[in-house]
Amino acid sequence: MSSSPSSSSSSSSSSSSEDGNGNGARRGGDFEGPLLTRRRANNEIWPGPFVEDLVVQVAIDASRSLGRLAAAAALANVFQVCSTWQATSRSDPLWNRLTSVIWGRTHRMHATWREEYIYRHQTAQNFRAGRSLHETLHFDPSDVDTPDGLTCRCLTLSDTHLACGFADGTVRLFDLATRLHVSTFRPHHRDRFGRFSRAVSGIVITDPRLIFATLDGDIHVAVIDGEPHARRAHMGNVLDDGALVDFTGCERWWVGLYAGVPGRAFHIWDGNTEELVYVNATLTDPGAVMGWHMLTELTETIGRVRVTGQESAVACTSLRYMVLDLRNPEFPLHDRPCRRELVVNSFDANDEAFIMVDNRGRAIVRRVDTLEEVCRFNTGQGIVMGCMNLGYALLCAAGVIRVWEIEHEHDGRRLYTFSENIGVVNAMVADERHVAAASGDTTIHLWDFGAQ
Repeated sequence: MSSSPSSSSSSSSSSSSEDGNGNGARRGGDFEGPLLTRRRANNEIWPGPFVEDLVVQVAIDASRSLGRLAAAAALANVFQVCSTWQATSRSDPLWNRLTSVIWGRTHRMHATWREEYIYRHQTAQNFRAGRSLHETLHFDPSDVDTPDGLTCRCLTLSDTHLACGFADGTVRLFDLATRLHVSTFRPHHRDRFGRFSRAVSGIVITDPRLIFATLDGDIHVAVIDGEPHARRAHMGNVLDDGALVDFTGCERWWVGLYAGVPGRAFHIWDGNTEELVYVNATLTDPGAVMGWHMLTELTETIGRVRVTGQESAVACTSLRYMVLDLRNPEFPLHDRPCRRELVVNSFDANDEAFIMVDNRGRAIVRRVDTLEEVCRFNTGQGIVMGCMNLGYALLCAAGVIRVWEIEHEHDGRRLYTFSENIGVVNAMVADERHVAAASGDTTIHLWDFGAQ
């Protein structure tokens, strides 16, 4: 229905208005389109820092609601608003911030941060689609004293290397670019407390250092491109602490999970000074006897511990899980019993979340800080090993690795299955580009999803 000239002014104020360029913009119940697509008047200049803050927030919102891959499309829409906003897309400090908040990267491997962001996005696309290159890694096994020494107990990835820890205390380092075995590190010899007391419990890579721990509690530090002889930074005391069943860390912290002596489950070291700063917790007390058995025989895994990007540690046994603030570990952030028995070897964490799989095959992903459930899904029976990265969970059963999307779906979505059957699996690890697994026949498998 048309309005008379005399009423046009009042009706326009209630039903429509004009933007700074004289274009009508509908109001009220009518859809007016995304706010960012409406142009501003020529004399209204957005300050550069404000635009960059807005761009980052748009990317974060898209990532949280639709997943990290959705951030790129949201950014493209923002940069099309006007020429001034398009110019913002050439700011490398902006891409630095975007790469950090979306992909968790604080150092780059490419010439610019924009190139780094694009590479991370393309690699994530490859991971989602299952596009990868599979290879097996080779090393000379002739220097192994016993057949047990060839059993790989743990794997750790960095941007440039894969480190493999074996049952005889040996750590073999592979260059990811060439796929070659480049270094071998061994612990200092001392009295053995059992057949597997020198087995590697965990490895931390903080370039240029490689830190590894053995079941007897010793911690060694080596220089990646230096001498093959590792320095002992801490001598373990099995009688006082029990067995060091898992070991992890970052540049700032080292964390050990022990079993065998009540009330001493967690040991935390300052990674810079190598000083022990905390000993406490009862997480592994029910597995104390099994902790002693681990020194002499192959047993089920008692517990796992992982360090997140929030300076926290999350750990579990088959019956319970805990989250500690590494800056104030005396007061656990969370300490919860499990409703059903967990498959400990399927427990893992990324910078923000962790995954648990129970003995009925139900997987749950929770945020580390709040325990908010991100997603859940049924894996089926028989899961024996698992790992995760920022967006995907990889779970292995009967030698077959299956991949689930876990980032934003309330019910995690199964994506695909690796074509290679790797048989019995002893260890698995994943980051945003690589997946590595050690099989029972001593083969080290590597899948590369890197953008080509």
